Amino acid sequence: MTSTLASSSQVWPALPLDAWTDTKATLHLWTQIVGKIRLALSAWQNHGWHSTLYVTPRGLSTLAVPHGVRTFQIDFDFIDHRLLVRASDGAVAGFPLRAESVAVFYRRLMEEMAQIGLPVRINKRPNEVRDPIPFDQDGAHASYNPEYANRFWRALVQSDRVFREFRSHFIGKCSPVHFFWAIPDLAVTRFSGRPAPEHPGGIRNLPDRVTREAYSHEVSSCGFIAGGGRVRHAAFYCYAYPEPGGFAATPVRPHEAFYHDELRQFLLSYDVVRQSENPDTMLLEFLQTTYEAAATLGNWNRAALEREA
Repeated sequence: MTSTLASSSQVWPALPLDAWTDTKATLHLWTQIVGKIRLALSAWQNHGWHSTLYVTPRGLSTLAVPHGVRTFQIDFDFIDHRLLVRASDGAVAGFPLRAESVAVFYRRLMEEMAQIGLPVRINKRPNEVRDPIPFDQDGAHASYNPEYANRFWRALVQSDRVFREFRSHFIGKCSPVHFFWAIPDLAVTRFSGRPAPEHPGGIRNLPDRVTREAYSHEVSSCGFIAGGGRVRHAAFYCYAYPEPGGFAATPVRPHEAFYHDELRQFLLSYDVVRQSENPDTMLLEFLQTTYEAAATLGNWNRAALEREA
C-alpha cells in the first residue's frame, strides 16, 4: 500500500449522499447507456449476467463485447475522468467525463462508436427510475463532480475486493461480483440449486419476464448501494428470495446491522463499516451471518455448497 492510501478514510472514502446527489443521478444514467450497449450486443446469459459492468483498477468496464467479428470494451476511467472505447483491431475512441447532459453524453458516445465502425442501437428508455426520460432527450441530468465520481469508484473497489473474498467460500452456483446499472448496485448472489416460486414482478420500468428469470431459483444476494430513495445513505444489503420464515428476526452481526421491513432486507451502513477498526472483517461478518440466516432457515444443503475458509 502506498503512503497516499495509508488511512482507512482514504481507502474507504466518505460518500455523503447530499454532497453528490446530482452527480450520482447523472452517472447512474450514463452507466445505463453503456450497460445497454453491452446488453444489446451480447448473447443472453442467465439472470441478466450478460448486461452488467465490472469494477476495474481505474473505474467500470463492460469487458469484451462482440460486434460482428470484432470485440470492444467501454471503460469509465474515474482517475483521468475519461470514457474510452477500445476495439480488438486497435481502434480507439473516447472523450472526457465532465458536466454535460445525458442527451449530450448519449450523442457523443454513439458518434464515437460509429466513427470506429461500431454502430449500435439501444432501448433509450431508462430502467428502474422514476419518471424516465429517453436518453437522447434528457437535458435535466447534467452534473459531474470528479471528486465524488472517484470516491464512488473507490468505495466500489473496496466492496468488490471483499465480495470476491466472500464469494470464494461458496462452491455452488454463484454469480460473479458485478455492477448492475439499473438500480445501481454492486452485487454477488449465491444459489441453493432449487427452483423458486414465480416472482410477482412489478418492479418499476422493468419487464416482469426479466425479473422472473432473474429470480427463477432460490437465492441469497448481497451488495452495495450508494443510497437514495428509501435508504438515504450508502449501505450494504442482504436479502433472500424466497424469504424463509424467521429471516427478519434472525440476529446477525455486527450489531449495527438491521432488517428494513419495507425493503425486506438486512442493511448495514457503509459509514459504520468504513469507520470501524477493521472494515474488511466487519463487512465479511455481515455477509456471512446474513447468508447463514438465509441458507439455514431455507434448508439449503450447506455441506454440499460451502467450503472452509
